[in-house]
Amino acid sequence: MNPEPSRPYGRQVITTGAVALALTLTAACSSAEEPPHLDEGAVSLGEEEGTVQAQSSSEAASDPFTIAFGGDVMFEGMLRPRLADPATALDPISERLSAADLAMVNLETAVTEGGTPVPGKDYVFRAPPSALEALDAAGVDVATVANNHGMDFGEDGLLDTLDNGDASPVTLVGAGRDIDEAYAPHVAEVNGQTVALFGATDVMDDHLIPAWTAGEGKPGLASTKFEMKDRMLAAVTDAAAEHDNVVVFLHWGLEGAHCPLPHAPALADELIAAGATTVVGGHAHVLSPGGFQGEAYVHYGLSNFVFYNFDGPTAETGVLTLTFDQGSVLEADWAPARIQDGVPVPYEGLEAERAHQTWVDMRTECGLPLTDSPA
Repeated sequence: MNPEPSRPYGRQVITTGAVALALTLTAACSSAEEPPHLDEGAVSLGEEEGTVQAQSSSEAASDPFTIAFGGDVMFEGMLRPRLADPATALDPISERLSAADLAMVNLETAVTEGGTPVPGKDYVFRAPPSALEALDAAGVDVATVANNHGMDFGEDGLLDTLDNGDASPVTLVGAGRDIDEAYAPHVAEVNGQTVALFGATDVMDDHLIPAWTAGEGKPGLASTKFEMKDRMLAAVTDAAAEHDNVVVFLHWGLEGAHCPLPHAPALADELIAAGATTVVGGHAHVLSPGGFQGEAYVHYGLSNFVFYNFDGPTAETGVLTLTFDQGSVLEADWAPARIQDGVPVPYEGLEAERAHQTWVDMRTECGLPLTDSPA
């Protein structure tokens, strides 16, 4: 596996345990130094044994940060040979992904060389562990596997996927060895702020729902189908109480349709009300509209991204880069691209302007009250 490539200065991904250790060491070092001047809003502790002061968390230094989002990724067919050199597999889109502090995509394949294909399923996708090397080399930090291909090779294939994710710098979300792991977010700290990133699927073949949905002691995917929506909303609520920003990457929509399904705006509103800063997604294999839905940002479909099936509308794609700050999205940038030889190539100049306007016009075509800025 290639070493982790350089990332923008100031990015730091941490675990909860690392946070606790860092705070403990900081407190220990501070107690040995001359205490600073007690500012308004600071907390004074242990004055009889020596003053130890801590700034309130609301005054901690932090800066806005960016997350880049890409759509559906797999490595079947013409894309498999690209994995012979994972370091260059996702060129020429790597530069745009790596420019953000974090990057997240939908990994629409099992990452396994074993397992058994699901009987009767028309399309089953899998990729070797080098697929995660390719994502890492391109600047991807997090990938959701909560989609209608995450368990194409059964429970064994999913367990292999999770094991391969554990061994990779790319964190996988939206699936787990049990329900708690499946509905747990990846938490990163960037520029002094925390962000919780979830994956969940709103698309699953009805006859596969019992086998593919994570349960108590049962491997599977995180879902918003039926009663599992409440589990997802509760997970978002809990994350919003602990972290500065919350992202939900959903697998939703209807294949081939630019406009979201009728229930999707209400589902987005429920996730936003639960505490999501942004809701993005994919599945339709064509672009869908995006924009501010009230105070939060929603993108209904990022289209194909790294995909063997691309022609006409299925080749139109792009990178969505959002700037986050303390639970708000400050800026949204949609950089349109067109898939060539399986990977996105950014549009330039007048072509980029036209592609961007076509995407913006989808809001009106779909009758969605999405805007360029928060309400």
